[in-house]
Amino acid sequence: MAKKTYDKAFLGDMYKKMQSARKFEERVQWLFAQGMVHGTTHLGIGEEATAVGTIMALGENDYVFGTHRGHNQGLTKGLDVNEMMAEILARKTGCCGGVGGSMHIADPTKRYFGADGVLGASAVMANGVALAIKKEGRKDEIVNLFFGDGTFNQGGTLEALNLAGIWKLPTLFVCVNNTYGMSTHISRVTAETDLAKRGPAFGVPSINVDGNDVLAVYEAVKKAREHVLTEGPMLIVENTYRISGHSKSDGNLYRTKEEIESWKQKCPIKRFAKYLTENGYFTEEELQKIADEAQAEIDAATEFAKASPEPDMAAALDSVYVK
Repeated sequence: MAKKTYDKAFLGDMYKKMQSARKFEERVQWLFAQGMVHGTTHLGIGEEATAVGTIMALGENDYVFGTHRGHNQGLTKGLDVNEMMAEILARKTGCCGGVGGSMHIADPTKRYFGADGVLGASAVMANGVALAIKKEGRKDEIVNLFFGDGTFNQGGTLEALNLAGIWKLPTLFVCVNNTYGMSTHISRVTAETDLAKRGPAFGVPSINVDGNDVLAVYEAVKKAREHVLTEGPMLIVENTYRISGHSKSDGNLYRTKEEIESWKQKCPIKRFAKYLTENGYFTEEELQKIADEAQAEIDAATEFAKASPEPDMAAALDSVYVK
């Protein structure tokens, strides 16, 4: 963890956001097992520090493009937890009216754009927003693009990185490297597994950061944002691990229980809690109270979603075709 003094309220908020993200996804996992979630869902259990540390370092008016493993990203950007849970349960009160589901959670009013079905496409769209920011002279806004190590091998992502470098766009490229693209380990598809080495080839400064250290992520992104505001794009590779499978159909046959267990011991929430208690910011009892508050909010969101009406079938195509 970073060695500096922080405001207690700031750290408490950071811990609350991490707990909320974890408990939200654990609840989604349970709801799916009960047959209450249509389609599939992609969980980011174990990756909470990447979302919380990154987004808390951004400005309120910065844009965020999330990933299909982005529940933690949406919650941290300020999306309503009730509306997110309702969206996952395909209810009319969901943030996308119940027609987007887990993978497509978004809220433009919060400047948060969720994942799309084409890996790498978000990078192109993020550059579009960044170009608008630059052309309109908006001096205190950037675009934060989350993407995974698997997506980093998609042509669209590399093309976007190149274009951002050429045009000096205010795009912060954040690669959440959890070492697996679906069931394939990074070493089987990427000759050079240090992904930060890719940025300089496009004239984009790049760094690695421990993605399980929320304060290290926060400090790295805070500094990177200043660079992006004045100099142009930057790449941060946040190295972490998804304890959960790729999706709910994942039987984890491609990795051992020992590997997963070893990463559970590096849990970013436990790690942050240890930092907070050892440095005298919080007692274990205080942290438990924060965790209980987060759980209560998730419980309330679940009940809200379950009690909400389903979308009207007559409106199913309203957002598909331009009339």
